[in-house]
Amino acid sequence: MAEIINLRQARKRKTRKIREKTAVQNRAASGRTKAEIKQAQAETRNARHALDGHLRQIDPGSGKDAGS
Repeated sequence: MAEIINLRQARKRKTRKIREKTAVQNRAASGRTKAEIKQAQAETRNARHALDGHLRQIDPGSGKDAGS
């Protein structure tokens, strides 16, 4: 005779397996070490600083470039 199974429990078990598989994939894709995170933050900060250094300053009174 076939084994009797509780369909609710089987459905929950299947859902847990799918979620665990997704979690493993996400950890592999976005898991970074603390050093890698700090390096990425430093690169972002340096890029922002370089970009800010190239911004033109507008004089609010005259509406013209402050460097002209």
